[in-house]
Amino acid sequence: MPSSTYDATGVEYYEIPSFTFESGASIPIKVAYRSYNPSSSKVVCIPTCYGGKINTTLTFNEENGALSSHHVVLVAMLGNGESSSPSNTPNFPKTLDYRDCIHAQYELLSKHLGVSELDAVIGFSMGGQQAYYWASMYPTFVKNAVVICGSARTSGHNYAFLEGPKTALLNSADYADGAYRAQGIRPLRGLRAFGRAYCAWLTSGAWFRERQWEKSLGFRSVEEYIANVMEKSFEEWDAEDVLILARMWQAGDVGTTRDDGSYEKALEGIEARVLVMPGRTDQYFAVADSEVEVGLLRKGELAVIESVWGHAAGGGMSEADTKWMDGRIREFLA
Repeated sequence: MPSSTYDATGVEYYEIPSFTFESGASIPIKVAYRSYNPSSSKVVCIPTCYGGKINTTLTFNEENGALSSHHVVLVAMLGNGESSSPSNTPNFPKTLDYRDCIHAQYELLSKHLGVSELDAVIGFSMGGQQAYYWASMYPTFVKNAVVICGSARTSGHNYAFLEGPKTALLNSADYADGAYRAQGIRPLRGLRAFGRAYCAWLTSGAWFRERQWEKSLGFRSVEEYIANVMEKSFEEWDAEDVLILARMWQAGDVGTTRDDGSYEKALEGIEARVLVMPGRTDQYFAVADSEVEVGLLRKGELAVIESVWGHAAGGGMSEADTKWMDGRIREFLA
């Protein structure tokens, strides 16, 4: 991970001497986390999202925030460059599974931090998918789950979207078919191409129609927004971290937590209360899919984020949407 821009304030590491992945590989790993308000008896786990790092993740624990009185443990999912990842761990497996992330987080919480129960798991995007896995894999450990702009199973449409930016990176000249490290180069062209291909999907057609790139972000043109936000957002990432996380996202299916592989039965078996908050204009995780999931959950509740910010509505880019989510989470946990 490049050190020039990385903010490591408050980040700690828990080492697991021998961790076995779903792929069968066993290696030493580290789990990066940050703990807020550790004296509180109510513990909330917040896993990071795709493209998210510990100190860029919404915590909802500011003064008078929904989680201001909770012990919040922010955990970097495996593969993101803070916890063990292809970029910082020798012999890291070629494939990663959400179950790997949850097992590592469970060990951090139960063995290292002495947590016996989670009041809630809250996550955005890939963090929301992890919240579903948490509730399915450790049903007696998790009381509540909040899924923000996420899903229990990655849809075919979502899978297809990710093929675009992935392919832009994989076919870039400086990615060099994966040999960029051996050549001593960083595949900036490929990473910028990844961000450019990602751009139109992050918000929504309405967001562009309303010229929010100008009104809210102050850019003079769409091109200026793409170059200064979307291209730069991936420049500091390692290409293999970007790719392994994208593949895990594509393979997301909470049904894998069951022997029979049933997505429906996995949702029906979740004992926790689950608040599902899709974005009305989210192009990754559709409201219709969330409605199906809430219908399968024993104690599911739907609250749609009415916003033009698309997927980004759940990640903190819109102050109004963040304030609304904070209030909804407070109400749900109360």
